[in-house]
Formats: sequence, structure tokens, C-alpha cells
Amino acid sequence: MDSEHSHLHMLFFPYMAQGHMLPMVDMAKVFAAHGARVTILTTPVNAAIIHPNIDDSVNLHIIPFPIVEFGLPSGCENRSFILSEDQRINFIKAISSLRHPFDSVLRDLNPDCVVTDMFMPWTYYVAAARGILRLVFHGTNNFSLCVKSAFERCCPLADEVNSFILPDLPHKIEMLKTQVMDFNKLAGTPLEFLLDVLNEATEVEPKSFGTLMNSFYELESEYADRYAETMGRVWNVGPVSLSNKEMIKKTTRGGEYPTSVNECLKWLDKKTTGSVMYMCFGSGSLFSVAQLREMALGLGASRHPFVWVVRNEGNDWIPEGYEERIKDVGMVIRGWAPQLVILNHDAVGGFVTHCGWNSSLEGISAGLPMVTWPLYADQFYNEKLLVDILKVGVMVGSKVYTFDANARPIVEAATLEAAVRRLMGNGLEAEERRTRAKELGKMARRAVEKGGSSYEEVEKLIHELMDIKNHV
Repeated sequence: MDSEHSHLHMLFFPYMAQGHMLPMVDMAKVFAAHGARVTILTTPVNAAIIHPNIDDSVNLHIIPFPIVEFGLPSGCENRSFILSEDQRINFIKAISSLRHPFDSVLRDLNPDCVVTDMFMPWTYYVAAARGILRLVFHGTNNFSLCVKSAFERCCPLADEVNSFILPDLPHKIEMLKTQVMDFNKLAGTPLEFLLDVLNEATEVEPKSFGTLMNSFYELESEYADRYAETMGRVWNVGPVSLSNKEMIKKTTRGGEYPTSVNECLKWLDKKTTGSVMYMCFGSGSLFSVAQLREMALGLGASRHPFVWVVRNEGNDWIPEGYEERIKDVGMVIRGWAPQLVILNHDAVGGFVTHCGWNSSLEGISAGLPMVTWPLYADQFYNEKLLVDILKVGVMVGSKVYTFDANARPIVEAATLEAAVRRLMGNGLEAEERRTRAKELGKMARRAVEKGGSSYEEVEKLIHELMDIKNHV
């Protein structure tokens, strides 16, 4: 540990959702490894999720979460536990109510800077009032933010077209109107206040000290430069998931260590190198019974071994006799899975993903080609990066942005089967895709090693913050 950095105190305050919290905890560990004094601010239930994945180099500071005041069920302190639209609304409002506890923590701990999620824009004002620098954490990448900005500039949804090409980007990016969210539709709905949150986030980001991105420069250099021109100060410090080097850190990321970890690893150990397809859709994605049934049939028909993570409860989607038919070639994991461990196992050769940025970057870091199946949020943008620019993806043909599992058009079994076979096949196209994916994996690992671009970005930021601290 570099002693000259040890007096810099950074406070990380993650948004309480697995897809935001886990990479921010990884990022905190990265800065701690570079010698900064690091504190993570969170609530009791989330602290229990984080604690197994950190060591003595990172401190936890806990504040209560206003469950009762906002009518939330006991223990409902993380978006992954939200079961209804009403709960989602109350949960977001409960986070916004943490302004005063956050201010008290800043007063008591007096950190040199705070790193807070872009979905918590109010933290900028609290930190500024205390004279404390705020850095923004984005759960996505430079490319998606540039594409989002281009989309907002051209606003094509009012036009009588089915698709559009986004203007003024380094690459030709064509989207279907059904693949993007028109946030103006929130007006007049119970979620209208989200518009205010998003607008405020856009307003305060350039006023903040800068932005931390879980990406690496070589992956999307043109878009990293473009976003920095737009926003000002941006540090690309990822892939932060590579901070989890030991097996125990990889398996406890998410706060769980179920017995299924060992069972899964034993199963994978019996498979040949690169033969297994891993399918997982993140912590917040559910599917209709009809869609799950098609997935089951498609994976089974692909004739490739697979590990499939299913978050839906119940068994009404399982085709008759299915488990018996696939027992030698397929493994279904219910709920949580040790994704970092599975993706980096030698037996795994492909990844069916919803294109959430954490999963996408974890797949890239593992050197894997991907079948892309976006559902909502930035996922359709990320698909374009994986398929059109990095050329490591095969689309399954998802075309409708929606959170409602029952409103999505069904992707049929034959379509999934064809995508898996195309990705895992032996033809020239598949081999070239695998070669590109492996090279990206090497680039990702180089970026976080000493002398790599992300390593150097962390060092530069710490030195700059120390200079500010020493001259105040």
C-alpha cells in the first residue's frame, strides 16, 4: 500500500440495487488497494450483503433505512427485493429521504470526497454545502451515454418511422423505436417523479468534480473521448469486477455462498473446455411462463451443455419430463449464482445475457462471446456495442423495451437454439468471434494491472485529490 495515499478519505454511497451496489463496492476496493482510506455508506441489510466481500481495507458505515415510514416490507432495503410497482415507488422515495442522515455522516466523517450513484443527484447539493467534492458513479459505459445523448438530441419517437439512425456518432447505430424508452410517457403516471430525478442527475453531473466509469479506455476509446468532451472529467477505472481475485471473493460477491456453488463447479469440471453455454439475466429480470418454457426447449435442442440461472419462483414452466431429459447436459440454478466463477471456468465457452453493463463487462473480461437478449434500461444500447462495434455478440432478436415480462413478444425455442448454435459453432465466423472475445479479455486484464490504463487513471485521480486536500 502506498503510504502517501493513506490519508485520502473517500466515502462511497451506492444506490441500493445489486446492479449498482456490487460494482461500486468493487470500485471502492480498487481505490483501497491503491492506498486510499475507504468507507462505504449503506444500510443494515445491504451491509450484510457487502460484508463477506470486503476485508479490513474497507470500512462500513451504517445508517437506518426508513422501511416503516414508507410502507415497505421488513428487510426491503434493496431494489432486488421489490415485488410491486407501489413498492418500487416507495423505495425510490425512501432513498431520497436519506438526505439528512447523509449530511450527518458527512459532518461526522468529513471525507475528502464522496462517490455517489447518478440516481442520487441530491447528494451533490448536500456534499457541496459541506464543501466536499462529489464524484458521480455511472452503472453503464461511455458508449451508452453517448448514444442516449444522441437519441435525446434527435428525438425520433414522434416521427412516422419504425427505425432511426442516431446522429453524430463515430459508428452507424440504428435502433428500432420499440427498443428505446420514451421517458416522457412517465408524465401523468405514478412514476412521473422519476423524470425529475433523471433531469436533476443530468443537471448536476457536470457540476460535480467528475465521473467514474466502470469501463476501460481501450474498449471504447472513441466514446470515452466523446463523453469526456461532453461532460468534462471522466475516469475509466474498470473492469472493477477484476478486483475479486480470490475464489472466496468471487463466490461471496452478492452476499451469498449457497451449497450450489460447489455442485455447479463439480458439474463444470466434468465438461470439456469451451463447451458450456451459460445463460443468466441479472438480478432483476423475470420472464413469463410461456417464455421460460421456450427457453427450456431451445437450450435443450441446441445440443450444447448449459448452465441456466432462473430467478422466477415456481415450476409451472418446466416442460413435462424436461429435467430427466437434460440431467446429463444441463444444470438449472434457482435464484442466485456465482457468476464470476462460472464465467471464468474453462468449460464455459459462451454467455446468453440480458446485456446489463455489469454482466456484459464481466463477459468481456472473461473473454467470452455472447448471445444478446436485452430487455430494458441501457441493455439495447449495450447490445449495439457488443454486436456492431466489438463484434463479439449474436442477437437473439429482442425488439421491445419493457419491464413487464408478460408484455414481451415471445422469443421462440428455435430462435434461441439457432443463436446458441451460431455462437458455439465451429465455422470461421464463430472462430473469429471467439478470437476477438479472447483478445478483449486480455485487454481488460491488462487495463487493471500496474501500468495499464485503468490502473493509471486511479493513480491520477488519487494524486489529484491529494493535491487538492493538501492545498486547502
